[in-house]
Formats: sequence, structure tokens, C-alpha cells
Amino acid sequence: MKSQVLILYTGGTIGMVQTDQGLAPASGLQERIEMAMGASLPDLPSFEVLELSPLIDSANITPSSWTKLVTTLATHWQDYDGFIILHGTDTMAYTTSALSFMLGACDKNVLVTGSQIPLGMNRSDATSNLQAALSLACSHPITDVSLVFDGKLMRGNRVQKVSSGRFKAFATPNDELLGEIAIDMQLHSKRMLDKPQEANPQSLSERALTFKEGAVAVLTLHPSQPISMYQSLLDDENCQAIVLMTYGAGNVPDQNSAFLGFLSETLLRKKVVVNLTQCLHGGVSQGAYAAGSILSTMKVLSGHDMTLEAAFCKLHFLLAQGNDYQAILEKWDTNLCNEFSV
Repeated sequence: MKSQVLILYTGGTIGMVQTDQGLAPASGLQERIEMAMGASLPDLPSFEVLELSPLIDSANITPSSWTKLVTTLATHWQDYDGFIILHGTDTMAYTTSALSFMLGACDKNVLVTGSQIPLGMNRSDATSNLQAALSLACSHPITDVSLVFDGKLMRGNRVQKVSSGRFKAFATPNDELLGEIAIDMQLHSKRMLDKPQEANPQSLSERALTFKEGAVAVLTLHPSQPISMYQSLLDDENCQAIVLMTYGAGNVPDQNSAFLGFLSETLLRKKVVVNLTQCLHGGVSQGAYAAGSILSTMKVLSGHDMTLEAAFCKLHFLLAQGNDYQAILEKWDTNLCNEFSV
């Protein structure tokens, strides 16, 4: 009998075991999952585990990993009813954001999950997260690439990791939940992307874009910024876009001549700059304060209320599609998959 769900295991805490060097990803996960699920297995859809090689800690994820995931999904798309990606929590928000742009609205569920404590260990949250993901994988249509964690269904490009020590590790600060998995399962279909017109496996394989490593940088403002940081980003020819993490509603040190010179130079060198707030809640309101109004004259783009992970991945996505500086300026404010609030 064909399995209904394909579980892609990339590595990460959920499948780690104790070694002499500490916790590390390990193969043989299917057997460990079946053992952990125990008596609940008959009530869940059948599944197969495909372990990607090499298994890695998610701290080592790069944009090429996103390409590999989409290529793998495209290869198996017609063989399963739903897909679960097991991923480490450290860079999970980057991967869910990247996949949301690459896949768009899906005609089959693509869910990402993981855990704070490895499967099979005392007090592990892995079993509950996996059970929730399996329960949703092919029984309810979910068009968004989504994260299933701690009883919540969250839009992939709106999540952020907010805790390293709690089971409630992820939140969507500026977005509503897509669903809650408690005693009763509640899904909010109206909050999800519209269903795609038709399934097209060929177009899915074409979405496995080739990303340019080092194309996007993140610069977090802080008082008394070293000037050398500005010059290094300007001189790096691989760097084509910069996410600028600003203060409050999008404010910058408008009396700092070195910083203003940096912005002027990004304009001359046609490096895209996106303004994003360092605040967890809310977004930028470029020009609300005099200290932020200068950014618009420098063609700095508003990041709205996007997460850092979403803005970073959207820039990578647009660049990988072959968009040049001017094209990105024109396309940036298009809400591709509900990555920011309208």
C-alpha cells in the first residue's frame, strides 16, 4: 500500500541522538518515529521518511538547501497526498519563508515541524508536533507553506523563533494563526492563500531556483556603528541587497554623516536596501518621524511589518528570478503570499 505522507528529514533536534560530541542528527528516523507514536499510529495517515543526505544541524542551512528541498518535493509530488519537512528550529523561519515564496499556493499540504527536545527523550515535544503535522498533512487543505508547532498552525513567512528554552518557541507577531490543534481542531481557511487554479508538476520543478550565496546582507543599526561595516558591504560585489534593521517605526541616525554617505553609495551602486524595524511587533512607517523620512529619497524600500526572515528570503527569491535593481524596486510592494499586512 502506498504511503499517504512523505516526511522529509533534513536534520535538526527532532531526530538527534546523544553522541560523545553532544546532540547530532542521526539516520534511522522512521523506526524511531513509529516507536514513539506507539498506539496512535493506526489513527494517523501512513507515512514514509526520506532522509536527505547529508543530515545537518539547521545552523548550517544555506539557500542551496532550499533549492534541494523544492527539487525533492517536485520529484515526489505525484506520489503522496501530503508532505512534512522535519527541520531544526534555529533557521526554521528562514526555510519556511523561502519555501512560501518558491512554492506559492500549494494544491497539496506542505507542513514544517521540529522540536525543542529530540524524539524519544524525556519530556520531548517531538511526538505531539509530529502527531499534529500528520493529522493535518492530507486531511485538511492548507494552501500556505505552514509551520506546525506547539499546537498551532502558522503561516510560514510570518513566523519567528521567539524562545530557545520554551516549547512555545515560535510566534507570528504580526499575523493571525491559520489554525489551532487542541481538543478540537480549528482551521481558518479564509486566512489562507486562494487555491491554485490547477496542479502543475512541471511548474513546481521550475520553482527550484538557483540562489546566489551572499547576495543578501543584514545590517542591524546600533549606536556608534563601526564605519568599516558600511564599506565592507559596499565593496562586496556578491552583495546585491541589504536588509537594514532600523529603530522603532523605521528611524535611522539622520545626523550621522558616515551612515548617510553609506546610503548614498548604495543608491549609486544599485544595491537594494529594505527598511525593517528591530521591534518584534508592528512595522515601519517610513517618514512618520523626521529621522526616517530621508530614507525615501534614497530609494530605501519599506519592509512593512515583515519578519527579518521573510524580507531576507523575498530578496533572495527576487534576485534568483533574475530581477535587476529597478525590477526589484518595482516589484517589492507586491504581496506575493501574504508576507506582510495590507
